[in-house]
Amino acid sequence: MSAPDLSIIIPVCDEEESLPALFQRLYAALDALKIPYEVIFVNDGSRDRSAALLRGQFEKRPECTRVILFNANYGQHMAIMAGFEHCRGRRIITLDADLQNPPEEIGNLLAAMDRGHDYVGTVRVSRKDNAFRRVASRAMNWLRERITHIRMTDQGCMLRAYSRGIVDAINRTRELNTFIPALAYTYAASPTEIEIAHEERAAGRSKYSLYRLIRLNFDLVTGFSVVPLQMFSIAGIVISILAFLFVVYLAVRRLFLVGPEAEGVFTLFGIAFFLIGILLFGVGLLGEYVGRIYQQVRSRPRYIVQAVLEGKDEGGRRKDE
Repeated sequence: MSAPDLSIIIPVCDEEESLPALFQRLYAALDALKIPYEVIFVNDGSRDRSAALLRGQFEKRPECTRVILFNANYGQHMAIMAGFEHCRGRRIITLDADLQNPPEEIGNLLAAMDRGHDYVGTVRVSRKDNAFRRVASRAMNWLRERITHIRMTDQGCMLRAYSRGIVDAINRTRELNTFIPALAYTYAASPTEIEIAHEERAAGRSKYSLYRLIRLNFDLVTGFSVVPLQMFSIAGIVISILAFLFVVYLAVRRLFLVGPEAEGVFTLFGIAFFLIGILLFGVGLLGEYVGRIYQQVRSRPRYIVQAVLEGKDEGGRRKDE
């Protein structure tokens, strides 16, 4: 337990319906690997019976189970960060609790790491999500790759493997808001992707709405690139040049060609509203970057751990003491 070969980190938020099936399939898959492992569940402020079920599983398998209990909901990425800071494995794998990524695929990720890769991403084959989520995911992937140059075919898949060195580097990164798979990709010396199966949710519903998907990608883009600001600056220059030429055209038309006229008033209104819309978008984009700075300089804790359930050694002490 003090130095397992594998750590599995699973964020849990209101997953009481899927947890019994997860326990059954996960531990069976890990036992079949015949390597020392630990499973770290991070309860992210669940309001159902998830915490009680996690405690029950810890009591059944205390030698390889640890449970981190948050005092509130801090989000999936903060739950993973807490798991990274508490895990002890040489190789670390993150997994969703909803069983959309089968635990039986863990062996395939380890096989990829055995081939020398320090970061293994995954691509879901025959996705079971609805058409809207698939189209939105592809659009966000395309936009993110063009702006950040971080290539992840399927950024929404939680099942990923990290080497100890990458996890340690992520733990030393003190950014308040970050996108863990993208951060790992930038730190990896030999990243790769493999295809995995994808299943329908065992129970419950997805926590990612359209708004949260957009927010996630805003965090990703503003956290890894200043290209949006540069693009807005270039757009501002182009629009300024076009606006100047248009003013010159109107002046020439008024003084030398047609004379005073009122028919173009609504055209000018349309142009003004267009420019105002671009200006407001730019202010909002700038606010995203300023907001990240504001959150960072406050230096508040990213999350608060209410309790940690873990096994004890023969002297009655916690094993990490």
